[in-house]
Amino acid sequence: MSDDYKGNPEGDIRKLVIPDEQGGLRLDQALSTLLPEFSRNRIQNWIRARKISVDDAWGTTRMKVSGGESVRVEIEPDPNATPDAPEAIPLNVVFEDPMLLVINKPAGLVVHPGSGNPRGTLLNALLHWVPQVAELPRAGIVHRLDKDTSGLLVVAKTLRAHTDLVRQLQARTVKREYLALVYGEIDRSGTVKAPLARDPYNRTKRAVHSQGKEAITHYEVVERFPGTVLLRCRLETGRTHQIRAHLEHIGHPLVGEQIYTAGRRSHLRIPFPRQALHAERLGLIHPVTQEFMQWECPLPADFASLLAALRENTTWVG
Repeated sequence: MSDDYKGNPEGDIRKLVIPDEQGGLRLDQALSTLLPEFSRNRIQNWIRARKISVDDAWGTTRMKVSGGESVRVEIEPDPNATPDAPEAIPLNVVFEDPMLLVINKPAGLVVHPGSGNPRGTLLNALLHWVPQVAELPRAGIVHRLDKDTSGLLVVAKTLRAHTDLVRQLQARTVKREYLALVYGEIDRSGTVKAPLARDPYNRTKRAVHSQGKEAITHYEVVERFPGTVLLRCRLETGRTHQIRAHLEHIGHPLVGEQIYTAGRRSHLRIPFPRQALHAERLGLIHPVTQEFMQWECPLPADFASLLAALRENTTWVG
């Protein structure tokens, strides 16, 4: 589909080929990876409604793919969706051209509207500042940062850029590095390779589970303090809450973390009311020029002040 498509972005036709590495998956599982902007439940509904064909035959919810199949998906508008309103929310733009927008998101800004946050989100801001993204899935947002995580996030401004960035994320060629302040003592760099799934006891959390999706986080020690360590984390995959869940899993939750705490209580005199996580670096291949581009943004004031206080040894009890 070309970039001059002007209709409803959720009223188009997608033609896909199932990658060989997805052989053995159910059709809905494979398509949820290839079409990450849509929920698996919606994909299953399209299958039941005969909106998805595989090699010119209707797909079924129990069908398994082998790899190499040609799939045609008729994307229907979400009947439960309501139009999002543009809002003049300030944005810290790090880079912009006709295809891409790179933003330094502040902590506290929600990316997508949802339960409890129907307005005042990054998506609402994008609809005001870049009106053409209203034609794109999720207003061009191809990856997200948690509300209280600060740092770099890329937005597609055209359908061509959106498709290309989604493919890069699937191919793991997008470089994402975070600074994370965690509790405990860590002697050396390492990797957490632990699959993540929705926590069966808390639907807002992710938990390590053998049946979860592959999740890989690499980390290296940047600076040590009494009782805490500053890490640089590099994402190989991009699961929801991945860094937060993985760091809790290895017994080193983030300072300021409210959900993935591993039972730890803060012993800092200076309170830090959010998770100490900042998306410092972002790198990707430009959808048109094919040039690798990389951006870096400094720590926000609250995180920088916390590190300065740690370096002065003024925040510790006892």
